[in-house]
Amino acid sequence: MKTHKDLDVWKKSVDFVTIIYKETQSFPKEEIYGLTNQIRRSAVSISSNIAEGAARNSDKEFIHFLYIALGSLMELDTQLIIARNLIYINEEEFIQLISKLEEIGKMLNGLINYRKSKL
Repeated sequence: MKTHKDLDVWKKSVDFVTIIYKETQSFPKEEIYGLTNQIRRSAVSISSNIAEGAARNSDKEFIHFLYIALGSLMELDTQLIIARNLIYINEEEFIQLISKLEEIGKMLNGLINYRKSKL
């Protein structure tokens, strides 16, 4: 029986969380309950919502959670722009993170469209 763990987008989003945690370790300590926390929560939310949606009984419910994951992805995009603007991450790091984020976004959109076609 297949689960969320079989989905490439879930695997990539879990790997991305690890990268995000490592990147945010160098953020200023006063941000631990601010931007650092928000970035980490958004990143965790992506894979968590994919997993929760995959456990649901219908494609319609799964799609709903995939859209929530996509929303978290866009939150993270905004938060990374803010981190770059505050010079918590440099331009090279920002470009690498955004590239991974965009890849996950394309995969999420593809999965949403595939599941919609099954309705």
